[in-house]
Amino acid sequence: MKTIAYYISDYGFGHASRSITVIRELLNHSEVEVIICHSFALSFIKESLYSERVRYRKIKTDIGYFLERDSIFPDKEKLLEEYQKFVADWGRIFEQEKKFLLNEKIDLVVSDISPVPFEAADQLGIPSVGISNFTWYTAYQGLINDAELTTFKKAYQKMTYFFSLAGSKEQWQMRSYDYGFYSRESDLEEVNRIRSSVNPVGDKKIVFLGLGMKIGVDSLEQLPIWDSPNCIFLVSHNVQVNHKNVYQIPADYLESQNYIAASDLVIPKAGWGMIGEALSANVPLLILNRPSM
Repeated sequence: MKTIAYYISDYGFGHASRSITVIRELLNHSEVEVIICHSFALSFIKESLYSERVRYRKIKTDIGYFLERDSIFPDKEKLLEEYQKFVADWGRIFEQEKKFLLNEKIDLVVSDISPVPFEAADQLGIPSVGISNFTWYTAYQGLINDAELTTFKKAYQKMTYFFSLAGSKEQWQMRSYDYGFYSRESDLEEVNRIRSSVNPVGDKKIVFLGLGMKIGVDSLEQLPIWDSPNCIFLVSHNVQVNHKNVYQIPADYLESQNYIAASDLVIPKAGWGMIGEALSANVPLLILNRPSM
């Protein structure tokens, strides 16, 4: 049996969703077991993976972004504050991960795309793979001074391999491989059920507005988009909008890619996972521009 330590970014559900896709494929190999290292979406991941060969370890894997109030743009001051607190504890994090990798006899480290495990894996001679369209080092450039980012940069430089996903502009010196978009598979029967449920007459366009699970925009109710004629909107359960043509995805619904596949148009905040799900289902995209991210 080969044991893989799979680290998943704690920012939102996108990294968790695409990691579930990869882990499901890994579990098709009977000689593989996976230890998932994560915290934010751990219950979602647990409910999505049914296997005795998966174990879970709750740890903080990174800090992600912090957004300005009622905005989809980053709060630079808060980000710097939280980043400095995170890296101030880096020595302890390194020793903690080294102990974990040794005790569990880990054969391979995979990370999407937490910087936490790479230095410990490198020191122990355990191969590691980073999977992403970005790293948090490059994501923070322009938001945090480069001199502050040395800790993350050094960590990512210890990756053995980098699996570069669609849209990536990463340039690291280790061996890299390029991959396109992918997503969890949609269920055609469930997709048709959703379409019939929200648009029984079939006379309206279904629009999925995907702002992500980390967004907290209190003024969404006032957006004029909800008054678009002949449109039905699908939103995440955290989007509190009371309009007769707006349907929330139930909080306990796991396979949200089915709602995307049921749509005629997806308007996302440029999250890689949601774009991958729309492309996989051949649904057109109108992407919100956030140049600072």
